[in-house]
Amino acid sequence: MVLLRVFDERAVALQRQGRIGTYPLFWGEEATQAGALFALRDEDWVFPSYRQGVIAILRGLAPSVPLKYRRGYGGHEGFWNPRDFRVGPSIVPIATQIPHAVGLAWAAKLRRDPICSLVFFGDGATSEGDFHEGMNFASVVKAPTIFFCVNNQWAISTPVTKQTATTTMAEKAAAYAMPAVRVDGFDPIACWKATADAIERARGGEGPTFIEALCYRLKAHGTADDPSRYRDEAVTERWMEKEPIGATARWLRELGVLSDERDRAIREEAMGALAEAVEELEAGDPPGPEVLFDTVYASGRPWTFDERA
Repeated sequence: MVLLRVFDERAVALQRQGRIGTYPLFWGEEATQAGALFALRDEDWVFPSYRQGVIAILRGLAPSVPLKYRRGYGGHEGFWNPRDFRVGPSIVPIATQIPHAVGLAWAAKLRRDPICSLVFFGDGATSEGDFHEGMNFASVVKAPTIFFCVNNQWAISTPVTKQTATTTMAEKAAAYAMPAVRVDGFDPIACWKATADAIERARGGEGPTFIEALCYRLKAHGTADDPSRYRDEAVTERWMEKEPIGATARWLRELGVLSDERDRAIREEAMGALAEAVEELEAGDPPGPEVLFDTVYASGRPWTFDERA
């Protein structure tokens, strides 16, 4: 969680300095990401939204890669091979990653490959058609997919109360005869436990599960957003007291697991990794436009691309 937090802090600073482009913050949602991810096996697949766009660094991806993506680099500079980390690409359109996760899990089931998929999305995605189609299809074929909804209560500037009529996101699963659970999205253990239970159920052939992780978007939607224009930031401050890094550290100290020295060492290690990532970001020349076609065509580029008048 600390590595994710430090990435988020450094990325915002880089954007403010004009060294990367617009960036979607996930400050405060680290528990949903780390907690859920570490309930999976390495062979299980993860399909993130843009809010989990750097989650692959928890599986060994160099942090410089998502930074290069945010600078506008393409090809192998700014993207990773999903098969190397079993993490899909960072998805900007809302909810389009949901059918991808279901399709992969269904294919794995047909091949008797004992893997599961987990797909992240926000509360706003539950109002999209892809969400309902993916939920229905997964339930019908009993796909081993975990639907992990991070309900941070804001779909950009639209509060959750104005974009859905249901009181919770979890109750939407009932329409698809799918079990659902609602957990504290600021608690990494709760996120881990809910995911671990859902994975066990999926591996047993019982099909998908819906998880709603309730939290609050503590920062702006992105670096181009000013949340003070549409919400009461006094409410945000009250939620800030629950943010997962500080809360988890306090709990671990009470258990005698975390010392001040260990806490500093963890953060210094994360800061060192990001300092190295920034050096890699600034090193060398940016890729040329030819990288746009590196992974588009199976057998080279069409001859018309190289034709000269």
